[in-house]
Amino acid sequence: MNTPPVHAPMDQFSRRDDGQLMVGGVPLSQLAERIGQTPFYAVDRGLLRQRVTQLRAALPKSIELHYAMKANPMPALVALMATLVDGIDVASAGELKIALDAGADPAEISFAGPGKREIELRQALAAGVLVNVESPREVELLARLSQELGLPARIALRVNPDFELKGSGMKMGGGPKQFGIDAEVLPELLARIDALGLGFEGFHLFAGSQNLRAEAICEAQRKSYELALRLAQGSRQPVRFLNLGGGFGIPYFPGEQRLDIAPIAENLAALAERAQRELPQAALVIELGRYLVGEAGLYVTRVVDRKVSRGQVFLVTDGGLNHHLAASGNFGQVIRKNYPVTIGNRRPDAASESTMVVGPLCTPMDLLAERMVLPCAEPGDLVVIFQSGAYGASASPQGFLGHPGCVEVLV
Repeated sequence: MNTPPVHAPMDQFSRRDDGQLMVGGVPLSQLAERIGQTPFYAVDRGLLRQRVTQLRAALPKSIELHYAMKANPMPALVALMATLVDGIDVASAGELKIALDAGADPAEISFAGPGKREIELRQALAAGVLVNVESPREVELLARLSQELGLPARIALRVNPDFELKGSGMKMGGGPKQFGIDAEVLPELLARIDALGLGFEGFHLFAGSQNLRAEAICEAQRKSYELALRLAQGSRQPVRFLNLGGGFGIPYFPGEQRLDIAPIAENLAALAERAQRELPQAALVIELGRYLVGEAGLYVTRVVDRKVSRGQVFLVTDGGLNHHLAASGNFGQVIRKNYPVTIGNRRPDAASESTMVVGPLCTPMDLLAERMVLPCAEPGDLVVIFQSGAYGASASPQGFLGHPGCVEVLV
């Protein structure tokens, strides 16, 4: 008989002997009292530091590490990440403000996004950040605004490559895409940038995200480097910035295992060695969001009711898809799968049962765990969803049906 796949062990968070999950050294029930409400997101700052330290130890020292703050723009978290990484990547003027308020160096901030408004480009110029342009329109606008404001424009071209990151959860390159500029038309745009006298700094390539296959990531990095090397021949200005993207995934669903970083580090070392000869002025960058913060965060919601309907146990909680859309399966899943879930104030080896964890919203989509075997729980107990440090509160419809919002804390 085949054994059903199980979730990867969520061993980044320890437990006390009584079953209490520990977050930043604080027992979960005590943390809930300290915060003063459920639901909440809690991110463990020690785990953030640990992930960056481990990654830096594995990667070549010449590879720069950027945090893509769309994964989690909580101001306290961004302020911490700004001290740990080499740069911050933003995707709106709102994120730019958070990054600047957090103390990030404007010289090490890059701004991407397929629909930048003119006011956002003005703000980017005034801040002195690198703009990853995604269309000829943005080039022309930056040229005009640069003259109007008397400020230099720093430009990198976001490339829509002619390949994709195989096996990625979200494909952001290859074929027709709203992201970036098709690789085949870039030589003409590079010539236009030179003619306008704009400051060209390099390329941004992002083929996909949430990938757990090291060989696929390595292949995408090699192809990205080769493409940038070819494109660089079309500019009179040297490449000083080459963002090879990210795509590093974390395990969410049964059967998934943590990404093996070793072959990726080896591949990046080979590319860095080539770049010293072929693109000697270029800083090689990898841009990571989910991989840096996702496993360090929890979503915590309290059981408000326990119901049995025709033999099935339902735990009704005070938070649901309005706070954690991804865990409900309504953020890109084709076939709904359970995130790793536990009862955070009970021993995992306690008596258990098949449970449906549902939120308080008046919709059948508000489902956080479907027929999961969990320790028997009662009203007042704390349901915990792991892998919740990325694409949580900011990626969820918190105004839906008018329920209270959640709180985010860094512990």
